[in-house]
Amino acid sequence: MEISAFLLPKDQVSYITSSITMLEALVQLENHYYSAIPIIDEEGKYVGTLSEGDLLWKLKDTAGLSFENMREVTVSDIQRHVHNESVEIRAQMEDMLTLAADQNFVPVVDDKGIFLGIIRRKDIIEYYTRNITD
Repeated sequence: MEISAFLLPKDQVSYITSSITMLEALVQLENHYYSAIPIIDEEGKYVGTLSEGDLLWKLKDTAGLSFENMREVTVSDIQRHVHNESVEIRAQMEDMLTLAADQNFVPVVDDKGIFLGIIRRKDIIEYYTRNITD
């Protein structure tokens, strides 16, 4: 089976750009009830995933940083502690499954690194549950 069968396309996925502020990123996470969200750059390339933990570590480790001045910090200034790996759209199922075991979602890119969407671990589990129990 092609991994594209599991793809939730970019237009149906919440993501942020690396140029938005820390406060804007926090609001995005809160609005969607996410614990992590993909980050893309100005060219649309996947550059990483921002987690709630990354925001908390930045807040804790930056002297003088508070909720009031989080508008002064951009996402690109925040160190990410976990690197969610992406897969190319033509990758093998095994490659995607290996990543999905450790990540809630797997970002999918084209051969130039452009973000195409995500594959949710939940969808993979549901697919295999249906097919194993049938």
